[in-house]
Amino acid sequence: MARGPQPPDARARAEQAFKAATTKKAELPAAAPSVPGAKEQVTLRIDRDVLDYFQADGPGWQERINAALRKASGK
Repeated sequence: MARGPQPPDARARAEQAFKAATTKKAELPAAAPSVPGAKEQVTLRIDRDVLDYFQADGPGWQERINAALRKASGK
């Protein structure tokens, strides 16, 4: 005669209850809020001649590179 699944014994129920009571869900860090127009610091390898081109006009070369990348990406 086939019987359905056996109910868990007292030990299994106790272990299940203990696990439920002591298991703590992982607390993920809150996502940093997005700030419009904020800049992100990155490391980027650029050919020397390209860097020289952007630095030739003096200060502001990083903004010029950013503008060229923005234009190239269609933004």
